[in-house]
Amino acid sequence: MKRFLKELFTIEKHPTRGLMAFEWVILIYLVGTLLVTLAFWNQAANPSLMVWRRMGVLAVMAVLWGVYRLVPCKALKVLRVLAHMALLSRWYPDTYELNRMLPNLDHLFADAEQWLFGCQPALLFSQMFDNKVFSELMCLGYSSYYPIIAAVAVYYLMRRPQEFERVIFVIVGTFFAHYVIFDLLPVAGPQYYYKAVGEDLIGQGVFPNLHGYFFDNQECLPIPGWEGGPFHQLVVHAHNAGERPTAAFPSSHVSVTLVLLLLAWHSRSRRLFFCLLPLGVLMFFGTFYIKAHYAIDALAGLVSGTLCYWVLMRYKGGRWSVSYASGTPKRKKKKRR
Repeated sequence: MKRFLKELFTIEKHPTRGLMAFEWVILIYLVGTLLVTLAFWNQAANPSLMVWRRMGVLAVMAVLWGVYRLVPCKALKVLRVLAHMALLSRWYPDTYELNRMLPNLDHLFADAEQWLFGCQPALLFSQMFDNKVFSELMCLGYSSYYPIIAAVAVYYLMRRPQEFERVIFVIVGTFFAHYVIFDLLPVAGPQYYYKAVGEDLIGQGVFPNLHGYFFDNQECLPIPGWEGGPFHQLVVHAHNAGERPTAAFPSSHVSVTLVLLLLAWHSRSRRLFFCLLPLGVLMFFGTFYIKAHYAIDALAGLVSGTLCYWVLMRYKGGRWSVSYASGTPKRKKKKRR
């Protein structure tokens, strides 16, 4: 621990001059969505708020980069990571501001769910298993999202620091890849769609097109399960803090969690992987147990998570090349001129 702390506050001999790879991801998304906001200013509900949010993130990014340039140590790099990781959840409701300008597509996904399963798993799952223990397990899985992110990030920081920046890039890149999808694909999810249509009609296989209904409506069903359960309460509080009728397909909870499990496996720490695996399984089923997602959203999350991991882990960023035989990074050799 003493050695780790010493390295954390030691001035780097070769500090990073520009932004780190994950910061470039955020900056590209920020500028792209800013241009969209400006282009569709009159159609957006809160364009001024969206612009100010982006200016705030830019200011945080500039200040942290400036401080690091003055005192280039690893601790300030970690601070840059922590600041932007803390802001990840703030980008989520922003997808609602962008995609509610488009017609809602929930009727298509509910219909696909019915065709694939012959029923609505998100409607029936919590009704079939409504006991306290099962409810708490599902809510435990869903509420473990950010602790799993923290566990993987901290493990790499402490045990495999040479790969820390790359791992943060993969995690952040996965988040923002899904934010782009959510911006373009307005699917609210069962908790909002079922509420708007009525669970009786949904049970009868009636899936009407709601068009622009969610532009002004954000009413949703209560979280199913044991209301007195501590993990149920965690999910309710998280839901009340920032949930919106957006970001249902694919499930970013499932996708990001799968990426984290693959990163845990890549770390060669089987203890870390097998400790997180049960939470990942509970996460998968918990997404449609609490009606946050359709079952097809969770399945699609497995696909999108696999793709994100496969693509982003191959990014070399000018610093690292990956040896897949050993699973460890190697420095690129500079060509002699």
